[in-house]
Amino acid sequence: MEVRILNRFEPERLNEMKDVYHSVGWLKHTNEVISKIFLRSDIVSLAILEGRIVGVGRALTDGVFNATIYDVVVHLDYQRKGIASLIMKDLLEQLSDVSCVLLISTTGNEAFYRKHGMKTLKTGMARYLNPSLAEEYLT
Repeated sequence: MEVRILNRFEPERLNEMKDVYHSVGWLKHTNEVISKIFLRSDIVSLAILEGRIVGVGRALTDGVFNATIYDVVVHLDYQRKGIASLIMKDLLEQLSDVSCVLLISTTGNEAFYRKHGMKTLKTGMARYLNPSLAEEYLT
């Protein structure tokens, strides 16, 4: 299995990216939403297998002090094959000169991110407008 990483957003592949999100139940990710979030992202990592996008990841950064990783998502049919690790390694490599890299893990995936050097933040804070997300992620 040869996975290739593409570091640019290609709008003509929106349907492939939407399939990745929808396969894991992230149904609010329409083509319009995906286009908006990837066009506004500084760093893009798309996993390509047999010519098809099977995983995505992105980050925002000031390029010096801070960055935040978002949406490391692998299509349900391709999970547990090391693809998410390839995406994380690629994102972290692109952010290697940035002092602090943040992310918010989805519930249950914390151990995966720890494997990639992420640690719990003592002073991290967030605000969620969606009450169910606030209940799940905030203390």
